[in-house]
Amino acid sequence: MRQDNFGAMRLRMARKNVCPIGGQAVLEGVMMRGRTSYATAVRTPEGKIVIESERISPPKKWSKIPIIRGVLNFLSMMYLGMKILMRSAEVFGEQLEEEAPGKFEKWLAKTLHIDIMTIAIWIALPLGLALSIGLFFVLPQLIVSGLELLGVKLHPIVFNLIEGVVRIAIFMLYLLLVRLMKEIKRVFMYHGAEHKTISCYEKGLELTPENAKTMSTKHDRCGTNFIVIVMLVSVIIFSLTGWTANPNLPKAVNVLIRVGIRLTLLPLVAGLAYELLKFLAKYDNWFVKIFKAPGLLVQKLTTVEPTDDMLEVAIAAFKAVELLDSNADAPTSTFEIKKDYTRLRTEVESYLAGVEETVAKTDWILSEITGVQRSELAQQKFVNEQQYKKAIEYSKKVAGGTPLQYVLGNTSFYGNTIKVDSRVLIPRQETELLVSEALKYIKEDSKVLDICTGSGAIAIAIAKGKGIKVTASDISAEALEVAAENATANGVDIIFIRSDMFASIEEKFDIIICNPPYISRSEMEVLPEDVKKEPRLALFGGNSGLDYYRILADNIKKHLNGGGVLLMEIGSKQSVDVKQLFAEYKTETYKDYSGLDRIVKVVNRE
Repeated sequence: MRQDNFGAMRLRMARKNVCPIGGQAVLEGVMMRGRTSYATAVRTPEGKIVIESERISPPKKWSKIPIIRGVLNFLSMMYLGMKILMRSAEVFGEQLEEEAPGKFEKWLAKTLHIDIMTIAIWIALPLGLALSIGLFFVLPQLIVSGLELLGVKLHPIVFNLIEGVVRIAIFMLYLLLVRLMKEIKRVFMYHGAEHKTISCYEKGLELTPENAKTMSTKHDRCGTNFIVIVMLVSVIIFSLTGWTANPNLPKAVNVLIRVGIRLTLLPLVAGLAYELLKFLAKYDNWFVKIFKAPGLLVQKLTTVEPTDDMLEVAIAAFKAVELLDSNADAPTSTFEIKKDYTRLRTEVESYLAGVEETVAKTDWILSEITGVQRSELAQQKFVNEQQYKKAIEYSKKVAGGTPLQYVLGNTSFYGNTIKVDSRVLIPRQETELLVSEALKYIKEDSKVLDICTGSGAIAIAIAKGKGIKVTASDISAEALEVAAENATANGVDIIFIRSDMFASIEEKFDIIICNPPYISRSEMEVLPEDVKKEPRLALFGGNSGLDYYRILADNIKKHLNGGGVLLMEIGSKQSVDVKQLFAEYKTETYKDYSGLDRIVKVVNRE
């Protein structure tokens, strides 16, 4: 009795210090995963270690159920592993010399808004899983079943033992072959670095390359161990299915039945193997070492002694996860991945293919995200990943009908940066002519009113151009919010008044400037889709488009000083009608850059 208790005590005392962090080797780097985060460290071709980290959503309750959690963990690690593998390839430079996207890729991007990399992951994941199942489970079954088809009678237990041996032989041959590849051997070296780093931590040593390199390249919780345990557990589980063979059915049918049953039982096998691996990893005594031995033996093929610089990479990934797991406020990081500028430009143009001024809008998007002037874009070679994503995001919105300026969040007007969004009309280039004409008549002591100010672009240009205080009004409270932001950003002093034209304005002014809504009802119906996204209140000028000019004509004497000037922007076909409304005043028309009537000046001669 005492001996039994003493033995049990020894088993309990043999518990290991199990590290909560696990990992995976990737191309020229290591990914470490903790309880709440994961981090990937990769050494770039220039020799610099870069790290990308991300927090992990807490597991659901049902994902903690024994056996089920093993299956879910296996699938999630496969997906994460594939994702990280592709990310590491991008960092190491394998994406820098990509060709421009092909027609199919352009079609996917424009029509379905699908990134080719996302498709690659979702194709590679099931394909890799299917190949693994086919190579290590279906093929051994077919090989051994071939003996039965040749007339060799095998007891179910013998059948499964032979199948297990064949499966392990195929697996070992596979490892031997891939190990001969230079790139895979380096991955196996990083695999060894990952194990050494975790073991160094579990031994309580400081995480340095000097300490880590004294550790073994093998580790109890390695994925290799999991695969070996899956193969061993499958022999036991599959042996219990011998009764499924039906002597009344053709042998080929029985083979298909057995294959189907094995595929059905694979999740159970994976779940049981996961639980067994977790149990074995907790202890370090002679009894559990018997079960660990096969996996540790196979690790001689999947791990290689790493170099010191590889250990540095693994340690960097480990420390990043350790920090995130211990500090909920610690920031995550993202790889600075170089993307080919020419490829990006081609992709943006493919999105904007059906949009007016494709080249110009492509230039504006790329200029905005790179901070480079349009004239210098041709010299660009690379963009970073954030810029790439932002350009694609902008392109999709513009292709969907959102005005480019709303997407960019600003526009340039008279040399000033003006914030614009769906609350305000986008200032047009021809409106700059209105400002230029107004500046000719404004003096230092002039009282100036910008009515229908919208974004405040005109008032800001006047205030900056003459260094004076300007009054600006609009009926829209939302537009005035934007205008006030723009005035502050541009450092000018403007008095804003919410008013329906002159309804809340009592003063008289020397100069009144107005770019009113002047689109007629018939014109509203045929406006381009992106223009229709702008505020109707700032576009629609009544059935004829002249409603606001009539209001101006009715109020000019009340609000314009004698000798004062009213300057208005008009529609290209409204010159005659507008001048008719101001027939008693001296009027003059000015043309825009296209030679169309665009500005009417009215002088109050009183």
